This record gives sequence, C-alpha cells and structure tokens, in this order.
Amino acid sequence: MGSKDLSIDFCGIKCENPFFHSSSVVGSNFEMCAKAFEMGWAGVAFKTIGFYISNEVSPRFDIIGKESTTFIGLKNLEQISDHPLEQNLEWMKQLKDKYPSKILIASIMGETEQEWTELARMVTEAGADIIECNFSCPQMAKEAMGADVGQNPELVKSYCEATRRGSHLPILAKMTPNIGDMVIPAVASIKGGADGIAAINTVKSITRVDLNSLAPYPSIAGKSSVSGYSGKAIKPIALRFINDLAKSQELKNIPISGMGGIENWEDAVEFILLGASNLQVTTAVMQYGYRIIYDLISGLSYYMDEQGFDSVSDIVGKALQNVVSADELPRNFIIYPLVDKTLCIGCGRCYISCCDGGHQAIEWESSSRVPSIIKDKCVGCHLCGHVCPVNAISQGEKKYKTS
Repeated sequence: MGSKDLSIDFCGIKCENPFFHSSSVVGSNFEMCAKAFEMGWAGVAFKTIGFYISNEVSPRFDIIGKESTTFIGLKNLEQISDHPLEQNLEWMKQLKDKYPSKILIASIMGETEQEWTELARMVTEAGADIIECNFSCPQMAKEAMGADVGQNPELVKSYCEATRRGSHLPILAKMTPNIGDMVIPAVASIKGGADGIAAINTVKSITRVDLNSLAPYPSIAGKSSVSGYSGKAIKPIALRFINDLAKSQELKNIPISGMGGIENWEDAVEFILLGASNLQVTTAVMQYGYRIIYDLISGLSYYMDEQGFDSVSDIVGKALQNVVSADELPRNFIIYPLVDKTLCIGCGRCYISCCDGGHQAIEWESSSRVPSIIKDKCVGCHLCGHVCPVNAISQGEKKYKTS
C-alpha cells in the first residue's frame, strides 16, 4: 500500500483515512465492523438502528448489468437493523472498547421527536463518535420514516433539533437524492443543529419486470416494490449532488461525507475533488469484499504523490471551480475524432452509432473495414469514441468555428 499520510479531520474528529463503511448490511454487527477495522477502514457507520425492528423480505436484491459486467447497479429492499436495539447498542460499546482509535458513526432513525432524542442519548452513552440521522432510506414500510422525511425541510429541521437535545456529538444529516434540490433540506438540517451532511442515499427504483410473470424484481410471491438503487451506476447522480452541496454559500465550510457508487480509488478521488472530506462505501464491499480498502488506500496515496499533494485536505474541492453553468462553456471550436488505424479492429460500431444516432459523419469502406471521419458533417460530439470497444478513437484536430 502507499505510504502517504491519509489522515483528515472530519467534523472535528481525526480519521486515519477518509474511508468508512456506509450504514448498511456490511456493518450490521460487531464481527463485521471489527473485521473492517482490522483491515484498515478508518470508520464504520453502523447499520441504522431505531425502536422499529424491521421484518425483512426474501429475496431482497436485484441487479442491473451490461455486457460482461456482473452488475453495475444493485436494488435493495432492506430496511433498518433487524436486530434488537439493546443488542445493537451493546455491539457499539464493544467496538469502541476494542477499537478506541477507530471512528464509529451511529446511524439512527426515529418516528417521533422523542424517539430521535432518546436514540441520540443511547448511542452517545454507547460511545459513538458521530451520529448520522437517516432521513433517506427509500424502502421503509412506515410512512413516518425514511426518504419522505428527507424531502420535508421542516421535518428534517425538527428531527435534527430533537437529535441535538439528546447529544453533544457531531451530527450528520443523511440526504435523499429523490429530490430536485438537495440544498434546501441540507440547509434546514444545519439550522436544526446538524454539523455536516452525508449524501447520497440510494435512488428510488424499479430495476426490471419479469415478462412472463409480470412481477417486478426481486419477486416476493409475485410482488415487489419501489426501493433503493446503489452501485457504480449512481455515481454521476451522487457527484452532481456533492457538487451542489459544496458550492452552496449557505453550506459554506459544512463538512460533507460522500457516498454513492464509490468502487475504486479513482471514484474516491473524484468525490474528494468535488468537496467530500469523508467517504462511505457499501455496494462495492458487497461485490468485492472488505479487501478493497487496500486498493483505496494505496491508490489515493500514490495519486497524492504523483500530484504533489501533502494531505487529503489539500484535495478537497479542487475541481469545483471547473464545474460551471452550461452557458459558460466555450462553444467556438470543434475537436474532431482521431482514428488510430493500428488499434482499430474493424467492428463497425462507430459507423453504426454515428449513422443511426449521430450525424452520419463516418465513412465506412466495407473492403478495408476502416472508418474515416467526414469533417464537413462531423460536429465533434465524440459518440464514436465512447462506443469503440478498443479505445481506438481519441481527440484529434481542434478547429475554431468561423463567425
């Protein structure tokens, strides 16, 4: 692994690295969290606890893949912890006793202000370092809990106030992406006493429908429901919201814990560059195991060495200045695609995509099976390069438009 110091302060707490497990099945008991700590994860957000104990369905997952991938997105019907509250609190105490230098985030979810206050008091006594208010689980069986709360700024504010009454610990408000403007409930949470924002939770989804039985997946006795979608496929949505939060003047200097599609160190760096100073991971752990922490740590370390960064905090938000509104983008040139004929395998995918979905700007010689660009028609969209399976098409000549 890389040797760089990856420690960073988050909500006033020093973390040995920015990598945590997000609140989910990957950290739902003592044994799992202990294993994560031993392998190098700096912290875990323990699976959400509450007075409500979930009674889960089976099966509860579905996936979306593409071509050779196992899956790029995961649908999940799980709710909050199905263990008794007392057992969860005991596991938290044991974790802090055995791993005092590791960071324990207690994710909580109540149905009333009184429950939020009491849960905050309980997890504080159990030794948690940070409290995360789960305002965003999209598949709760109770209407007063989950994603619908996160769409209501008044409820978010009042539940943060209730949580603050029960604890002095830093509070994170976990936001739902099932909303147009995440900044609105995020600002409400800070006004209610939260110290930071966690984003994003899963995206409401229906992944597939069985064409014979007509049952959506996963099928539970022929029925299913809308539930949360996670994994690599939601990373673009997560990055958009991280950018929105980090750029908000009303949230200036408010720490952000980013999640949603982090699978490798490059993904992690992207979240940091757009403003997250803490990272949470679940679906990649479910797919590849806790061992991905080695790749995350070494990749981030080597990246910092290559780019000359001394600390993780030096990277936070570095890319924000390059995300601008569409009307600020330069529109006075075209960059033509460049075909590397030594790499081209003559599959014709670029030709078909351009002909049927682009600007009919590729000429195809059936005998040689080598594409060539028709510059008079090409608009420089680069669809051809994105569909090429062997990366034989790159950016070539830049031509400035005449006025």
